[in-house]
Amino acid sequence: MKDRMSWPLGALLAILLAAAPGLAPQLAAQQAEPASLLASLQSLTPSDQTPSPSQQTRTPEPQTPAAPSPSPAKPSDEPGQKPPAKPKSTQENDRIFFALPNYLTVEKSSSLPPLTTKEKFKAVAEGCFDPVEAVFIAVQAGIDQADNVEPSYHQGFVGYSKRFGTAYADAAIGNFGTGAIFPTLLRQDPRYYQMGKGNFFRRFSHAAFRVVITRGEKSQKPQFNFSEFLGNGMAAGLSNTYHPGPHTIASTADVEGTQIVLDAAGYELKEFWPDLRRLLVRARRKT
Repeated sequence: MKDRMSWPLGALLAILLAAAPGLAPQLAAQQAEPASLLASLQSLTPSDQTPSPSQQTRTPEPQTPAAPSPSPAKPSDEPGQKPPAKPKSTQENDRIFFALPNYLTVEKSSSLPPLTTKEKFKAVAEGCFDPVEAVFIAVQAGIDQADNVEPSYHQGFVGYSKRFGTAYADAAIGNFGTGAIFPTLLRQDPRYYQMGKGNFFRRFSHAAFRVVITRGEKSQKPQFNFSEFLGNGMAAGLSNTYHPGPHTIASTADVEGTQIVLDAAGYELKEFWPDLRRLLVRARRKT
């Protein structure tokens, strides 16, 4: 997902860093599995058998010509077989922590066909209007109300509604700007391609620099991520129209910088979520 992480990403990023020591042994074990599987298959291979003498000296009996058999059916026409699946242009929604929408993340693929404009807007819209995303924004609004963020909103249901509405607008505008509008105008690929292998720090750097470097839509060559900065800049500028003042250039730049840092933390979760998912699944099976 290119979705803006509207919940406290600092805590989740801390969980990722705490789990880093457990990821290295798990990745090394995955590399050892193919070799052990090959050895097991070789042990199951039957040895060659020499035909008995009776089989060697037996005279073949004359056979009558058989009628020509019909041509074999194509593999796709045989019963029980499915036609080859067409390659997907986007990764399936493998939800981070089994909850958060994650539509614009590519796993186990170095490149994919370009997304159409419709696909970009559809993926962002599905993330923005996902029920889980709304729940997290509602929780954030509740925390802001408890801390009395934006005192001019006051308390009560009206104050909570204003905090929820502005937080939802911030997330939606930022997501559409960085994931659909500017990637379409600038012909950039808004998807995050997981590195998936290598040591922890190399993968961590790969995810962190994603806010600066992205891919061209058709060439797939690295280029500066204008969509990230222009999309968040648009969101920060438009937020001045519905957030209480005072509004200055410095405050607007601070809002944009905060959102870029949050996006960088989100890329870290996208990179390491498959490893965390395997650890969580194995731990669940042992209990």
